Amino acid sequence: MGSAPQPGRQHGTLTEAPMRLGVPRTTGEDHRIVAVTPDAARRLTELGYDVLVEPGAGDGARLGAHEYVAAGARVAGRDDVWSADVVVALHAPGPAELDLLRPGAVLVAQLAPATDPELLADLAARGVTALALDAVPRISRAQSLDVLSALSNVAGYRAIVEAAEEFGGMFTGQVTAAGTTPPARVFVIGAGVAGLAAIGTAASLGADVHAFDVRPEAADQIESLGARVVRAADATQQVSADGYASALTTDQEAAALRTYAEQTARADVVVTTALVRGTAPTTVTREMVDAMKPGSVIVDLAASGGGNCELTVPGERVVTARGVVVLGYTDLPARLPQHTSRLVGTVVAGVVALITPGQDGRPVLDLDDPVVRGMTVTTGGQVLWPPPPVQVSAAPTEPPPEAAPPVGPRASAQRHRQRRVVLAALGGVLAGLLIAASPPELVGHYTVFALAVVVGFYVISNVTHALHTPLMAQTNAISGIIMVGALLQIGDPSPVVTTLAVVAAALAGVNVFGGFLVTRRMLGMFHRDEPSRSGGGR
Repeated sequence: MGSAPQPGRQHGTLTEAPMRLGVPRTTGEDHRIVAVTPDAARRLTELGYDVLVEPGAGDGARLGAHEYVAAGARVAGRDDVWSADVVVALHAPGPAELDLLRPGAVLVAQLAPATDPELLADLAARGVTALALDAVPRISRAQSLDVLSALSNVAGYRAIVEAAEEFGGMFTGQVTAAGTTPPARVFVIGAGVAGLAAIGTAASLGADVHAFDVRPEAADQIESLGARVVRAADATQQVSADGYASALTTDQEAAALRTYAEQTARADVVVTTALVRGTAPTTVTREMVDAMKPGSVIVDLAASGGGNCELTVPGERVVTARGVVVLGYTDLPARLPQHTSRLVGTVVAGVVALITPGQDGRPVLDLDDPVVRGMTVTTGGQVLWPPPPVQVSAAPTEPPPEAAPPVGPRASAQRHRQRRVVLAALGGVLAGLLIAASPPELVGHYTVFALAVVVGFYVISNVTHALHTPLMAQTNAISGIIMVGALLQIGDPSPVVTTLAVVAAALAGVNVFGGFLVTRRMLGMFHRDEPSRSGGGR
């Protein structure tokens, strides 16, 4: 049975009764990952589903069958799991599993819709409604449903762990009685989710991290993790309308390769992450590898798409004649199965919750929802891939006809510098006039104030982003001193002094209380929740 569509909406209720939701065991190189943890299974049962888990599905992540049973799920055989009303898997089913899917079933898995049209045609012919976890549109509302980001985060972290194991030295610099050792130099190509995870991990180990991304807006994210931004103005580009990076032009690619050649020759560890819609462009050529130092390590996180390095062999470890190690592992998330399974389970539960608005075990497709529409690749015997484009905030908007032509990065930077010079000159003139008109006893105070401004600017501007939280605590203390001084001046016979003291006390108070509030929120980001007793979130 089905419910009537709402006026003006493409809605279809797939069944009226609560459904059985099957969780099969993952096979292949990712066999240690399970798509639904006990915590996620509990959430799915709360949505009204009868959750069936294949025996041994959670063994690789050390999640026993008893934990699933305690969460409200049931253990069932392979045939029962794959013939359930809703099937949730990590990867696309093979030929044998496809034969077990019943017509009208809902399949939620990574389906690689852009590269496997035959699978989509087969699913549509079988009457399966398929939602691709790896086709979530890049919009803010869908970030928590992006399984690729979850897997990339783990892969970026694990890439540095693998590199540290292969590298013949310590990542952090050492100062000892026997001498000093410099930190390892790490170069990361791409500051997406995987790249940022690699940057943060390498920086936390004390490495000298440098990173490059063709998107200019990624520079702030790189610096916030304590790394140095490698800049190449001729290779920058904007994000495409679907939120993914576009392929580089010939000139941009040539400029980027020059930057890669310079940085890889100086690096001890190189991490590549460039993947454009499942295809890996070449970012590290054979000549670049030959120019690297013996003992250097390359971790190619785009190996699944063919590899960014010309010497990458997907799934293999390669050592060149000069002793450079090239790691093309494609199972990095599976090497941390507990953490990965927890992230994937959270994503899967969120996706199922999205298509179960009534929390009654009845999935409903709202194809007017851009998130649901983007993931739905087959339904009603039809292939719905590719979805219509979704406008994202990262994409540039078209200027109105009367607007001036867009200004390039160099011209914009030059204008910014010119404005700063003009403002600085005006400020200097005004300061000179103020000093000339002031009594002699105030000249010394102005001098001290000017020196304090200059020193403070250079001190603050050169503090790394990682130290902004303790720096804010220092500024809170300074604001407290200002508040005390202002309070002592309130009641002065001069109305000017009293007015300035009241204003100073008010502003310092706002700064103190606001600073403590922001500091508390920033420190709260590092707070660890208590582990779940069910074991699903270990």
